Amino acid sequence: MKNRTAGALILLLALFSGLAFSAEPAHDFRLHQYRFGEISIPPASADEPVADRLSLAKAGAYLDDGAKAWAADRGCVACHTTGWYGILRPQLSSTFGPPAPTFRSFLERVLHETFAEERNKTERGTGPAQVIYLAASLASWDAQVTKQLSTETENALELMFSLQQENGAWYSVQTWPPFESDTYQLATVAAMAVGLAPGWIEQHQSDELGEGVARLRSYLKTTAPPHDYARVALLWASRHLSGLLSRNEKDAITKLILDRQRPDGGWSLRSFGKPEQWGVGNRSERLRAEADFGDAASDGHQTGLAIIVLSQAGMAPSHPAIQRGLTWLKQNQRQSGRWWTKSLNTDKWNFITYTGTLYPVMALTMTDSATDSPGPTQ
Repeated sequence: MKNRTAGALILLLALFSGLAFSAEPAHDFRLHQYRFGEISIPPASADEPVADRLSLAKAGAYLDDGAKAWAADRGCVACHTTGWYGILRPQLSSTFGPPAPTFRSFLERVLHETFAEERNKTERGTGPAQVIYLAASLASWDAQVTKQLSTETENALELMFSLQQENGAWYSVQTWPPFESDTYQLATVAAMAVGLAPGWIEQHQSDELGEGVARLRSYLKTTAPPHDYARVALLWASRHLSGLLSRNEKDAITKLILDRQRPDGGWSLRSFGKPEQWGVGNRSERLRAEADFGDAASDGHQTGLAIIVLSQAGMAPSHPAIQRGLTWLKQNQRQSGRWWTKSLNTDKWNFITYTGTLYPVMALTMTDSATDSPGPTQ
């Protein structure tokens, strides 16, 4: 997703408190995972020491700072950072307080700029993904913060469905797993956007937008998920948009998740898709060459995601599988506040550690397991 001009960056900075008011060039991600103004977050690394105690405060600061820096540095709603932050951060308001109003202003600014773009730029490349995550972020804000549907969310959803293809899905670059590796994943986020927007479905049951929702449901119900990660995403989406899965189908995905739990209590992202299934490109050979191929270690992203999805599917926090997963999370936070997750794409940036932290925080809070606690016994 493109950089903004220097002038646009200066205007964008006014939306975020605590950042230096000067235009800066995009930084080198090999030196910092996120950086802008006073925010400087070092690259994520598997070698980072494990924290002595669980600290949601550190995790929350990392999430807020990462989103601020990405928005100011890159100016876009990116799937790996500002997209999922926009969707889930409002749902963490009871733990961290509501997200900053300046982030809502950022979302509205991006929406305005997207409407001003040429249509062919929005339809292709990363355009549809940005619109879908933008719509879902605005809808989540409405649901959790203001408790009412906004004009901005209505406009974003209308734009989203104007980009929908005849088969009910959206164009995807199919390049960067797990978030932009296939059209299916984007469709599950679109389903979340529709379901999160307060009262929106009821308002559009019998119009053209309602027909778009019907096409989306049909696509997700009749299209085979490209990998098991997509099945997990479908179960999550079904929590927000009804009619996607039968009871038996939900039970089958729940069993799949439980069967993939590792002996240490965590889950591994790599066990939910074969190397050849993660979109187009040349990553298959690299993934197969990893030292732990076939028995990849547990990671924050998939462990947090598994607990979220199992919990929203109705599994009690007291279930042994969830308890074992929560124990893994409590014992594997790193000193920076992050949880380590190795990228499926490159070894340079590991942006997946962002959702690899956001998902664990969501999992811990929704199961009432967020109390700071000791890490592993030394």
